[in-house]
Amino acid sequence: MNRPRPDSVAVAALLTTLVAFGPMSTDMYLPSLPALVADFQTDVPTVQLTLSAFLVAFAVSMLAYGPLSDRFGRRPVLVGAIAVYVVASIACALAPTIEWLIGARVLQAVGCCAGPVLGRAVVRDVYGRERAATVLSYMGTAMALAPAIGPIAGGWLQVAYGWQATFWVLTAFSGLALVGVLTLLDETNANRNPHATSVRGLVLSYRSLLSHRGYIGYVATISACYSVIFCFISGSSFVLIEVVGLSADLYGMCFATMVIGYMSGTFASGRLGKRFGIDRLILTGATISTAAGLAMAGFAWAGEATVATVVIPQVIAMLGVGLVFPNCQAGAIGPFPTMAGAASSLLGFSQMGVAAVVGMGIGHAFDGTARPMATGIAIASLLTFLSFRLIVWPVRERH
Repeated sequence: MNRPRPDSVAVAALLTTLVAFGPMSTDMYLPSLPALVADFQTDVPTVQLTLSAFLVAFAVSMLAYGPLSDRFGRRPVLVGAIAVYVVASIACALAPTIEWLIGARVLQAVGCCAGPVLGRAVVRDVYGRERAATVLSYMGTAMALAPAIGPIAGGWLQVAYGWQATFWVLTAFSGLALVGVLTLLDETNANRNPHATSVRGLVLSYRSLLSHRGYIGYVATISACYSVIFCFISGSSFVLIEVVGLSADLYGMCFATMVIGYMSGTFASGRLGKRFGIDRLILTGATISTAAGLAMAGFAWAGEATVATVVIPQVIAMLGVGLVFPNCQAGAIGPFPTMAGAASSLLGFSQMGVAAVVGMGIGHAFDGTARPMATGIAIASLLTFLSFRLIVWPVRERH
């Protein structure tokens, strides 16, 4: 059958959907976390494992998908992975115990992570390094609808039907994505590497990546930057619902306002990328995020936990994140056209692995106040700035 060109609007929309698998899978059920504690008669750290275990499996699986797609192609690997996600989402909806749900979330993560890893690799295949930054920025603006709509829809589903409804919606979402890959996406990997999945090939690929200072710097920066997001993802439902006193549906609305900042940042990145370059935009975004994170922590330690003192600083921090994220992705993957899958995998593994540790830390540190979450956001923002300024920026200045 005749499929659209790889650089068509239809394929760009499909790639945006694939990259959105991650935020849809984490953000949509956030309003249900307090309800899971009650329904399964368990505690906050155990329910938090449905998020942290998901991220660990997501991170580890990323290491496999990149090399597999470098050898066999993006399309067949995507088809298999999304099929796994469909089955796992059904298992989540039918979970009779918290242990079952945690296990099903792990399987869901195994299928889910192929979307963002291979979506970024396809963008690199089609657009090249500099144009990929612009495309990823605009995709990020559109993709921000996932964490905006997800918690609102999840809050409404929780109030109206209970937490299981969220996973039935994710089943339908992933089924449509699978149909999209089968009907719209041609193979884009023109540089297949027959040795990509051999032990020696993997060692050589990852050794090459880890010996590249710029790659290490971008990976460290984006890992810290994602932790800014994940501190809020891990702690905001408990802070805004249990500490501030919002209902699940109002929490979803508050969470969605954070996306305004992210969309503003990614849109600005797409418009300003050619004029200022990816590195200046990353430094600007990291500075904005750090200032906002420190402000939130200051309010929290002063005992001011309100919608305004939590949400407004996070909206500003997300403006900075929107500048950092797509440019770091392009900066990290751009220099490696024959290893785009492996570069994207290792980037995703580091990003999600750090986020998993952060999520477990925030869950265990929750003390009935906003202080643990706000402090985590401040530290992650500062590490974003320092990672880029101390590792990447000096190399950039010499060139």
